[in-house]
Formats: sequence, structure tokens, C-alpha cells
Amino acid sequence: MNKEFKVLARPYMVWLSILVFVPILAMILISISNLNSSVSVGDLVISFSHFKLLLESSTLIAFRNSLFFATLTTLFSFVLGYFIAYEIKLSRFKNKFILLTIVILPMWSNLILRTESLANIMSENNILKSILGFNLFGNISGTGAAVLFGLVFTYMPFMILSVYTALEKIDFALEEAALDLGLSPIKKFWKVVFPLSLKGVVTGSIMVFLPTLAGFAIPKILSRGRIVFIGTIIENKFVYTNYNHGALLAVVILFFILGSILLLTKFDKEGETLL
Repeated sequence: MNKEFKVLARPYMVWLSILVFVPILAMILISISNLNSSVSVGDLVISFSHFKLLLESSTLIAFRNSLFFATLTTLFSFVLGYFIAYEIKLSRFKNKFILLTIVILPMWSNLILRTESLANIMSENNILKSILGFNLFGNISGTGAAVLFGLVFTYMPFMILSVYTALEKIDFALEEAALDLGLSPIKKFWKVVFPLSLKGVVTGSIMVFLPTLAGFAIPKILSRGRIVFIGTIIENKFVYTNYNHGALLAVVILFFILGSILLLTKFDKEGETLL
């Protein structure tokens, strides 16, 4: 049986090597060499001169912005997402799949269109203002508040689904036993429910933090280019064919991703909350 599975896995390994491993190795090679659109492989020279880009003020500011908004987005998604997931879990609604579908419904639309719609709603003259007679979001267009709202709106469903998955795996008998032993509902939550759902919190946090850290479309659109993320710099480097600098920054982000995956696999060895 194992031999049969190995045979079936070969096409997947070929696909994985061509579309994942080879591009990553190429990106690492470009980041530590002079290889670009005007330099052939035969003229390749290993060089670390591109690393000075990491110390430039524009790069450090972009990293600061990315880390700051990724952390805030993760915190807001955790607070709001956990509450929503817990309410869905406690809901007496028979078909909870419908509630979860409502949560993930915005994710079925295109990210750019969804973000552009948010930018329009946050603008001074928008369709909601003409209907309601007042500006629902005030005057936050082009600000950090607009970017934070857009990021939380976009990535919070990942937190909700991860936490809900963890909550559903908790044996209800443990909660009943806690109440029978004299714990109040609040103490029951903090001493029983929350510790048992931490795997979902960690999974959800990583699934929110990483795309926020590496993203560029949402901050670029909602801040009107005023707030620069590291993903924005990477995009600009590749657009203007500065592949060495773009690859170097992408490799830095890759290390963040690999570190987060290692943390997740160490924390959740059984993969109980991986969706």
C-alpha cells in the first residue's frame, strides 16, 4: 500500500519541485548574485552588495509599517474573531454551516474589487452617503485607520474559521464538569475553553499575520500610496526590473513564513486546527 501511495505522489512531487522549489532556489540565487535580465548565467558572480538595501531608511520604514499593521490586524482579528467564533459555537442555530458561509462570503469575491469597493465607501462622496445622508466612515480615506479596517475585514475570516475549528473539538463534557465543580461560566471559559482553543488562536494568528505582512494591494489602495509596506517595495522592484533587490526582500519575507510554519507545526503537531 505504501508503494502505491509513493507512486501516486510522484506527479505531485514533480509539480511541487517545478512550481515551488525551483522558483525559490532561483529567487535565492538572484538575491545573492548579479544575475538579472541583462546578465546571463555564464556571467554570474556571487555578490552580497544588494544587502545594503536592508539598511536603507525606506526599507526599514516599510518593514516597520508592515510589522506594525500586521500585529494590529492580528490583535483586532483575534479579539473580534474569537468572539464571533465562540458565538457561532454556542448558537442554537441548527445549520451552523450557513453562519460560517456568511463569514467567508466576502472571500469569494476578487480581493482587488473588494478593496476598491472599500476605498470607494471610505471616500468623501460615496454611494452610502447619498443613501444615508451622512458619511458612515467619516473621513478616514487614505489613512492608517482605513488600511487597518481593510486588513481586518479581509483576513479576520481566517481567524474565525481556525478558532471555530478548535472550539468544535472541545468535549462538551469537560465544560459541564467544570460547572459541576463550582466554576462560574467566566472562570470555565478562561480555565477550560480558552486553553483548549489556543491551537486555533495560534493557527489563525499566523494565517492573518503572514498575508498582512507580505501584502501590498490593500495598503496601497486604501492608503492611496501614503503608507508603504514591504510588499509594495518588492512589487516596485520587480516592476522596474530590479530583480536582485526584489528577490532579496522576498527571501527575507520567506524566512518569516518558514519560521511561522515551524512554530505552527511545533505547536500543533497533530494538525488539528489546520484548515
